[in-house]
Amino acid sequence: MRKNLRLGDILVNAGKISVTQLEKALSTQKEIKTKRLGEALIDSGYLKEEDILEALESQLKIPSIDLGNYKINTKAVALVAENIARKYDLIPIDIEDDRLVVAMSDPLNVFAIDDIKLSTNRKIKIVLSTKSVIQRSINRYYSKEGTKKVVAEFEEAFTTSSIDDLDEEDLSNVHSAPVVKLVNSIISQAILMKSSDIHIEPFEKSIRVRIRIDGDLQEIMTFSRRSHMAIVTRIKIMGKMDIAERRIPQDGRIETEIDGKEIDMRISTLPTVYGEKVVIRLLDRDGFDFNKEDLGFSEHDLDTFNKIIKQPYGIVLVTGPTGSGKTTTLYAVLKDINKEEKNIITVEDPVEYKLHGINQVQVNVKAGLTFASGLRSILRQDPDIIMIGEIRDSETAEIAIRAAITGHLVLSTLHTNDTASTVVRLVDMGIEPYLVSSSVVGIVSQRLVKRLCPSCKIAYEASEECKKALGLNNGRSLTLYKPNGCNKCIKGYRGRIPVHEVMYIDRDIRRLIDKEATTDEIEEAAVKNGMKTLFASAVDLALSGITSVEEVLKIGYTAE
Repeated sequence: MRKNLRLGDILVNAGKISVTQLEKALSTQKEIKTKRLGEALIDSGYLKEEDILEALESQLKIPSIDLGNYKINTKAVALVAENIARKYDLIPIDIEDDRLVVAMSDPLNVFAIDDIKLSTNRKIKIVLSTKSVIQRSINRYYSKEGTKKVVAEFEEAFTTSSIDDLDEEDLSNVHSAPVVKLVNSIISQAILMKSSDIHIEPFEKSIRVRIRIDGDLQEIMTFSRRSHMAIVTRIKIMGKMDIAERRIPQDGRIETEIDGKEIDMRISTLPTVYGEKVVIRLLDRDGFDFNKEDLGFSEHDLDTFNKIIKQPYGIVLVTGPTGSGKTTTLYAVLKDINKEEKNIITVEDPVEYKLHGINQVQVNVKAGLTFASGLRSILRQDPDIIMIGEIRDSETAEIAIRAAITGHLVLSTLHTNDTASTVVRLVDMGIEPYLVSSSVVGIVSQRLVKRLCPSCKIAYEASEECKKALGLNNGRSLTLYKPNGCNKCIKGYRGRIPVHEVMYIDRDIRRLIDKEATTDEIEEAAVKNGMKTLFASAVDLALSGITSVEEVLKIGYTAE
């Protein structure tokens, strides 16, 4: 009976769409032959994925599950090939007696059901889930299973052949060598898991691979110590580095395309007591779609920030540690102020995103193109706005500040803890206080804190000690949230959100800079004039249930 049912009829009978809407969607489906009816209906705005799920559950009496909160049995996943799972948008999630439990978005697809029965030789129990959630689960579970298989193949290959016998041609072959497949698998898994860095670390008896997700490192695999040299050599070949030199650190770079995305990989090797450690920084260069409004600024901070960048000249600094999103903030500003009548030039290391209409210069230290030399050349190119990727030395700082006081708007980054200490840092770099006060128009300090998963976060009443740590000793009860953990997140967190401290350099702060005031004095004056500190902004996020107390305390602590 189910074989004769059609999705369109089910949705019309359930009152989710009208006959007219169905006919229009069917017409669209015929024009784009690869598109399924459900996709055509969703793209037309007639319904959502959840509407289809609800109708199927009601009409077919098939239960739906919250796949995001379901603990998937990896033994079940291993029974169905990845190509079948992706072809039919399904994933096996459990084994009940002799039946394989399969989550599907389209239970009417009899070909999918027959394929699974034939390939597993098991009876099938179908449960429903949305296509998007199933695809996320496929990316998460099959990437791990695929990498495990590649590691097994790699280690098996080297039980019968010597790693020392591999030559450069073996390690450069795009398809055949097991080490090539292994390195590609590690990189692909890191990209699927939205990682920013890959760490390949040699120890006495094994190699550990960790990836950084949302600021934290997590181990994804370990394998034989004897395979270390082959892996490092392969990566060095990819990055056009010296494979014979193992005694000193090296840097390399790869530009490649993976799954249709342009990926820029920066490679760093470091000799350790057990061999070379490799770190690969992953940058998605497919385009930049952030605006200032997407960066998590509060309404007050955004108003202040807009006031700063509307200045006709001066230097605007974004500060914070490595990986805190400084460059993303600067790109959002450039995108906002990129006009036909403005000549905008950047000097960066590396160029992380390509922005249309902006002249972007890549630092090349070996060729003599540094931030300082690049900046000198930029000033001869009749610029209106200049962006310097990072102020690393006093020479670059001095040129940038002199450019700012001669009629240019200069944007740059600096590694400091907060806005007030940035002023002191510039003076410490040898810049005269009067130059700092007359050139710097605003400073933004930022951090990234992990965002609690909305699906599984747990509410609790804050203790007195906790309230004291947050500076909230008002005697009232306070509800906060903590991480729990589910299939939709990583240990209770999903993504990160910026925390900002925005200082507008007004007349009062200029006077303090000229007097060489301390960091505390400058911060006190800024807070008096309306600035919200990084810690206070993070506390607001915790009170809103967006982040946890643990994340807030990584930024600061107020208990005396």
